Amino acid sequence: MALDLVEPGTGEVAAEHLKIDKKKRDIPEELESKMLYKDVLRIAWPSFVELTLTQLASMVDLMMVGQLGPWALTSVGLTTQPKFLLMTMFMAMNVGATALVARHKGAGERDKANKVMRQALVMTLTLSVVASVVGFFFSEPLVKFMGASDAETLAGGTVYLQIQMVGFVFMALTTTITATLRGVGDSRTAMLYNLTANVVNVFLNYLLIYGHWGMPRLEVAGASLATVLGQFVAFVLAMASVMGHRRYLRLDFRASFKPDPKTLKSIVNIGIPAMVEQLVMRVGIIIYVRTVASLGTVAYATHQVCMNIQAMSFMNGQAFGVAATSLLGQSLGKGRPDMAQAYSRRTRRVGMMVSLVLALVFFCFGGAIVSLYSDDPSVISQGAKILMFVALIQPFQSSQFILSGALRGAGDTKATAAIMFVTTLLVRPILAILTINVLHWGLAGAWIALVADQLLRSFLVLLRYNSGKWKTLKV
Repeated sequence: MALDLVEPGTGEVAAEHLKIDKKKRDIPEELESKMLYKDVLRIAWPSFVELTLTQLASMVDLMMVGQLGPWALTSVGLTTQPKFLLMTMFMAMNVGATALVARHKGAGERDKANKVMRQALVMTLTLSVVASVVGFFFSEPLVKFMGASDAETLAGGTVYLQIQMVGFVFMALTTTITATLRGVGDSRTAMLYNLTANVVNVFLNYLLIYGHWGMPRLEVAGASLATVLGQFVAFVLAMASVMGHRRYLRLDFRASFKPDPKTLKSIVNIGIPAMVEQLVMRVGIIIYVRTVASLGTVAYATHQVCMNIQAMSFMNGQAFGVAATSLLGQSLGKGRPDMAQAYSRRTRRVGMMVSLVLALVFFCFGGAIVSLYSDDPSVISQGAKILMFVALIQPFQSSQFILSGALRGAGDTKATAAIMFVTTLLVRPILAILTINVLHWGLAGAWIALVADQLLRSFLVLLRYNSGKWKTLKV
């Protein structure tokens, strides 16, 4: 890494680099810009491949389910937000784990980084067990609350969510291992075990949804079971990956797993604002989804397809956001905010180039992409128009994900939580209610609200990053 070639910063050195004159060279003389780009791509490309193929597996999952009819698309779609809501606690703590592991890696404190991983796994195990029990027993009320409008949709959504809850703990523990690996810049390992899980998922989809090769035809339940089994495979491989002696992060069962108040406090201090952010986002999206669901089964099926396609575009920003989180956290751990800023700048540039390509694809081939999910002419026609909105927000969305990742790497999660409150809990649902229920703009109105949310959020995240306050935060 280029970061390994620069001297650790002291308080004085750090202070000198709090502001960088853009007209001058923004990296130390001993480095070349291409070295930083290489570091960015080394972390980002495995994450990009992993996240993209994971989302592709999700898309294939939905395409297979979609052949059962719009009711099946709606059933699966209505379970998404309750599941994400139940994931909020441990996903937020993972943000803290990633930031702390990155800081310790930058400071050369391997033992502390491994201690953070152990503490994070204990915390995730506790939280995920509670969430899975709650989710299993309240699956039907949760799906009904999301707007299931008929018995077939409610039954399909309930069984899908219940099966997801059975494998919830394994999925949760895997995400924590992934988060800590990303903190040290190891995104390749997570790519490998998640890709293996995706292959298992898609293969089992083929067998269990339609009952091929003598297997029972389980339809929506089969899709959920295939996902859970794939996640279990990922968990086994993830555990194996951190038990090797040659890894920077190593899960040593001889070490103490007893809760350590100091480490847990550090994780929680970063994680709590992230949890508030996630809760606010989920509540806002739930209000938004319920509003869209009021448009009817076909409209919501179209919306679910377009959201699934948009989620694919998230992979660009999220992958480069992983790189920004790791590199910025390690740079600050080494006392070099100048390197943190230099890495962030280059990460945004590469992410922006990818986002423009994605925008062109969505704009030109929207109808063809939607037709992969459904042969319903109204779904295809309306979906193609919605994907033009998706194309519009690509550059802004990419920058937002990357800079948010940078802020999380610095431990600046309070700011991102406040931004999420304004945009996702206020702007998006209020505009959706206005455009759908008052102005009667239908599904297009819902997506106008989403675009407004994304544009405002991107602007506010940029303002926070440019303030430079993240450079002096203590974690």
